[in-house]
Amino acid sequence: MTPIYTNLQAVRQRIFAACLEVRRAPESVSLIAVSKTWPAEAVCAAVAAGQRCFGENYIQEGVRKQGELAAIPEISETALEWHFIGPVQGNKTRLVAEHFDWAHSIDRLKIAERLARQRPPELPPLNVCIEVNIDGEADKHGCRPAELAALAHEIARLPRLRLRGLMCIPAPVSGREAQRAPFRRLRELKEALCADGLPLDTLSMGMSHDLEAAIAEGATLVRVGTAIFGERAKSAARDPSIQGA
Repeated sequence: MTPIYTNLQAVRQRIFAACLEVRRAPESVSLIAVSKTWPAEAVCAAVAAGQRCFGENYIQEGVRKQGELAAIPEISETALEWHFIGPVQGNKTRLVAEHFDWAHSIDRLKIAERLARQRPPELPPLNVCIEVNIDGEADKHGCRPAELAALAHEIARLPRLRLRGLMCIPAPVSGREAQRAPFRRLRELKEALCADGLPLDTLSMGMSHDLEAAIAEGATLVRVGTAIFGERAKSAARDPSIQGA
């Protein structure tokens, strides 16, 4: 039994307990193992422990890792789901469109339009979430809440994309109630969009330190890295583009 197996079991138990606490079905929350900066061997260990959804922040690293895993027979036959959760640069949209199943961090129409044009026709539509700068932090990616409705309706009209929901990364705070507040705001934004005719079903929110608070406010995807794979190198941990931990 590997440390990653043990850690995954512990995270799954946290999700299960958090769901029971707020009377949600545990299967209503999916776990994304954030494997950024970790080698393909770490992903293999997680796959052996039953994990199928993985999140990457760095486009070229993620694509390279997918290629390495495809060369491993016991992995290549396993249906893995790849989520891109980092900022999407305009010059790298084709790699996201061609190699990922989800993109969580769309915050501009221009990026969404490029993804729509570049998504190969033989692949299913790319699942996308709009990243919302829920706390209005100057150094964070994400659209402002006031701009969300117009952006969501524009993206929903694009071909080859399927707008699934919203994503956020709140400023870290202590205390369950303080953690819940920004997640509650994101849920309310999603509910308003649904009432306006957009059939959204996804809230991508919650990481290693606050997944319980996110689940209490309706998270359907939680992005967990550190609690599964361990602490990253300090240089990676300081990178402002890291969007799941």
